[in-house]
Amino acid sequence: MSHAVLSSRRPSADTEGTALEVRGLGKSFPIGGLFSRESVRALHGVDLTIGRGEIVALVGESGSGKSTLARCVARLERPSSGAILIDGVDVLKRDRFQASRAFRSQLQMVFQDPFGSLNPAHRVEHFLRRSLAIHRKGGSSETETQQRLEELMTTVGLQADMLNSYPHELSGGQRQRVAIARALAVEPQVILADEPTSMLDVSVRIGVLNLMRKLRDEQGISMLYITHDLASARYLADRTAVMFAGELVEEGESLDLLANPAHPYTQLLVSAVPDPARAGSYDPVRRAELRQAVMASTTCAFDGDPNQACSAEEPVRHGVGDPENLHWVRCHLYRPQAGAGGHALATEPTDNKASA
Repeated sequence: MSHAVLSSRRPSADTEGTALEVRGLGKSFPIGGLFSRESVRALHGVDLTIGRGEIVALVGESGSGKSTLARCVARLERPSSGAILIDGVDVLKRDRFQASRAFRSQLQMVFQDPFGSLNPAHRVEHFLRRSLAIHRKGGSSETETQQRLEELMTTVGLQADMLNSYPHELSGGQRQRVAIARALAVEPQVILADEPTSMLDVSVRIGVLNLMRKLRDEQGISMLYITHDLASARYLADRTAVMFAGELVEEGESLDLLANPAHPYTQLLVSAVPDPARAGSYDPVRRAELRQAVMASTTCAFDGDPNQACSAEEPVRHGVGDPENLHWVRCHLYRPQAGAGGHALATEPTDNKASA
């Protein structure tokens, strides 16, 4: 497999082609009580770019930092470091309250639980009408507002008469469509979808995924799709990024990355997906051992030398496969050998203890 060294950050698209850019995002949570100075690191040095009209999937195990990243980007959590750019402007430098309405008009979030994200005391019309009123998107007359409400319901595949329904009268898939309609009401550029199908029946998941694809194709809305389901990431997303211990360790076009995983952690994720083609070679015991080694600590179980403390030096991004696919991996296993002509660009020193 060919490899080249990439810079520590994926080259950004033109400003006109970039919907959302995250630079060096970090987040730590204090632990140990009011006067304790101890903290646990949830995110570290996350760089991610989403183009206009692009869906990027973020995958990883529970606790890897996916939802924390989404909550930081949505400004539901305050990052410890880094920058979040929309239209080239760092939203973290805006006043949190004065710029709130403008920011929410640019970016909306769809939560995992459709049963908890809608107040059971209100009808569907209330959720949509309130969003239209706050962001002044409903029109100048009641007739125009009503037309807009019905248009939103039609866009997400629901009937207009469901505006009078309460959440408990809808199925899980219908509730999630209402949540998406509420996000669309403000006409956002970016939607953060945090596990939007994980609590839905398998039979209705494809409908929600197809709706997200339709919104991307017809309205040019960019999305960050957070999921555990690699199959849905491959089906829906243009690119997939892999998060491990609060850091991005691999990124590339979805089909290429999932067909040719480079990072040992990505390989473990892919190996967990049932595949009859590898039934004879799949060893669950070996996979459990490798997972323990990857999750554990400071030594790399994949480099051939158990004493190789590859976390002592910060890994940089190395290109793998076809250069046009922009498939990169942060792992010392892909360092160019002496005389190969490759070189590593300077990166900021960190106390990384997680990357392979």
